[in-house]
Amino acid sequence: MSEQYVLDLHEVDGTQSAVVGGKGAHLGELSRIEGVRVPGGFCVTTDAFRRVMAQEPSIDDRLLELSRLNPDDREGIRTLSAEVRRSIEEITVPGDLAAAVTKAVTRLGEQDAYAVRSSATAEDLPTASFAGQQDTYLNVVGPQEVLRHVSRCWASLFTERAVTYRLRNGFDHHAIHMAVVVQQMVLPYASGILFTADPVTGNRKVATVDAGFGLGEALVSGLVNPDVFKVRDGEIIAEVIAAKQRAIHALPAGGTRQVTVAPERQEQPALTHAQVLRLAQLGRQIEAHFGRPQDIEWCLVDDDFRIVQSRPITTLFPVPAADDQENHVYLSVGHQQMMTDAMKPLGISVWQLTAMVEMHEAGGRLFVDVTRRLASPASRAGLLDMVGKGDPLFRDALETVLDRGDFVPALPDAAPSGPPPGGAHAGSAPAPIATDPAIVTELIERSRTSIAALERDIRTKTGPELFDFLLEAFAEHKRVLGDRLSMQAIMAGMEATWWLNDNLQEWLGEKNAADTLTLSAPDNITSEMGLALLDVADVIRPYPEVVAFLQGVEDDSFLDELPKLAGGTEAREAIEAYLDRYGMRCVGEIDITRPRWRERPGTLLPVILDNVRIFEPGAAARRFEEGRQEARKKEQDVLTRLRALPDGERKAAETKETIDRLRTFVGYREYPKYGIVSRSFVYKQALMREAERLVRAGVLPEKEDVFYLTFQEFRDVVRSEQADAGLIQRRKEAFRSYQALTVPRVLTSDGEAVAGSYRREDVPEGALVGLPVSAGTIEGRARVILDMAEADLEVGDILVTAYTDPSWSPLFVGITGLVTEVGGLMTHGAVIAREYGLPAVVGVAEATRLIRDGQRIRVHGTDGYIEILS
Repeated sequence: MSEQYVLDLHEVDGTQSAVVGGKGAHLGELSRIEGVRVPGGFCVTTDAFRRVMAQEPSIDDRLLELSRLNPDDREGIRTLSAEVRRSIEEITVPGDLAAAVTKAVTRLGEQDAYAVRSSATAEDLPTASFAGQQDTYLNVVGPQEVLRHVSRCWASLFTERAVTYRLRNGFDHHAIHMAVVVQQMVLPYASGILFTADPVTGNRKVATVDAGFGLGEALVSGLVNPDVFKVRDGEIIAEVIAAKQRAIHALPAGGTRQVTVAPERQEQPALTHAQVLRLAQLGRQIEAHFGRPQDIEWCLVDDDFRIVQSRPITTLFPVPAADDQENHVYLSVGHQQMMTDAMKPLGISVWQLTAMVEMHEAGGRLFVDVTRRLASPASRAGLLDMVGKGDPLFRDALETVLDRGDFVPALPDAAPSGPPPGGAHAGSAPAPIATDPAIVTELIERSRTSIAALERDIRTKTGPELFDFLLEAFAEHKRVLGDRLSMQAIMAGMEATWWLNDNLQEWLGEKNAADTLTLSAPDNITSEMGLALLDVADVIRPYPEVVAFLQGVEDDSFLDELPKLAGGTEAREAIEAYLDRYGMRCVGEIDITRPRWRERPGTLLPVILDNVRIFEPGAAARRFEEGRQEARKKEQDVLTRLRALPDGERKAAETKETIDRLRTFVGYREYPKYGIVSRSFVYKQALMREAERLVRAGVLPEKEDVFYLTFQEFRDVVRSEQADAGLIQRRKEAFRSYQALTVPRVLTSDGEAVAGSYRREDVPEGALVGLPVSAGTIEGRARVILDMAEADLEVGDILVTAYTDPSWSPLFVGITGLVTEVGGLMTHGAVIAREYGLPAVVGVAEATRLIRDGQRIRVHGTDGYIEILS
């Protein structure tokens, strides 16, 4: 195949990004859309780039050096990338290549002005927005100047910013090539950007137009504030006309300059209303062609729009697929499960198959559709009350949607109310039960028996038979989750908490009194897990050789090495016993594909070593006993004060009864999740044995590839012994792109992300507001930790993180307070904070960004805010 150095834009379509780069392919595709006018031009192809690079072999060595640099080594990147750029710009363009470019320029108009834009092969991909990573040159006149600027575009593949971006995102410098787009300049009256979805809220039905006078570079570079118009359903719903003091104009001999806009024109709109609506309509046409929302650069010439660029908007959160055109309101499951990271396809499908309510996937996250619940007044009140008790931001976001009046259709009260959304323990409110500790003992025994049966029966199952067995196991999983007695026990603990907080505030003026009364409640598997790791530290502490060895461990095979050391056998037995009881847990545990502690025991070592360093022997038993005594003292204090009130004996008797009920049932709240995760690990081990078999049979290159298949697809691969490598690769790329997205609490079918706010007047200026979930006030050093394995805590530290699912509780024994971005009154972090007596505020928007590691902060766990002191 002969190499093609130049292609006319009309010869190019969207499939040719390997030849003309992302921008070139998009422009070629744009020029094929009926009614869309794209300025004439051509592409200098990646063949030309490769040919020029081959002229200078030393560049390859420098690229190898670049790929070895740390993305944070700014000096190294600056020096090397400048050398690479200089070398490329100094290469003499081969004669036949120069002739091809000159011929293309002459054909379009030798004396015309051109825009010369870089078009990299990784640019404008749906999942990697490289916008602005490479260069653009405007008003370039004459074939020689066009060639010189083509060389500069080639070199711009190696700007510091582009190199750093590739290093951070794992793109190979060798694998990305540069094409160049050369287009006739249009000298516009106005220009700007059109987003076919609102880039701030994500609403797919609202188009946003930014407009200014002259060339678009003035807006892109931030030189002027644009006029902004918002369009929905063919109507302008909002507009802001800016004072546009400057514009960029083209110079006749080439190049551009800034000009001052005449004072009388500065506050005139750059577009008329009719033009804005015409442009928005054009945008909808382009969006329909590409099948996803677009970010479009446009120019207005003689009342006619020219489109100079269009690329996908990569920052929008995807919308769950629906099989109708109706409006839908979705709640994030991750916010209720304390796990807002993206999940892999196998994790999502197993959670869907075992959940009590239908769940919808989007952006690697799960959502529950609550539209029908919101539509009828009776079920709406119940839903708002339930989500509001747990997390006021959910309630506020839902009320924001409801306040619009027309988004959620009104249904009569007969609409089904269904179980609560998103939680693992979903079901209708059960009748009360007796305050009897034997109920909890029986429930825990039932769970153990069910898991033991699962472990026994799954051992012999392989191949397609395993998948049939698992579908039956999932049905049993749901039965266990929906167990009526289990529901009653969970609700009993929650209702006792609410009753005590409401009544003791009314009678004694005391906020969140139940927090102290909960300390060291029995049967809480998650808080026991944190204390049990203190006991492991007690076993290890007397053996300095073991401690030194564990400090240097680099992989997960360390357990086999331990018996060679003095005290190593005891240390190994203690860690093994801990893993037998808790090894199925890990961060993000609702995703079955996440590595469990049993699979990566090294994850626990930083916490064990912190415990060895920070605590004295016997700390676990002491901590538990201190909490129990404090709760008992609080109970006596509350009852004594109540008896002194009018009708005090009755109030005290009711309160005593409710405290007993609270302490009987509140610890069990954590057990069903432990049961789910225990079952899930049994499923995972069986599925991974199948994955290993597929690797041995040569069906898959690595066993973790099955994580990118749904349960059903995995089953089909096992049956057919054939896997779609392309599908797995696409899923990996999609997962990578989902990791960069922030999941909203509430999402509508229009794509609007609704965050909700606290709407509180009673907090000091500058304080960060959240939800108070565990009483008390504490001051200390903030430790901002996003990965539990990187914890390095000192006595008195306050943990600041995105979310804390149960796997974080071993860290809770070493901290004095807790701040999280996600959470509610009954989510795991809040329950354990109360058990351990840690002042805690959750649901603090962007806490890990606004609080810097090492700052001194004061956490107001009773009133729900954080003050930054230094």
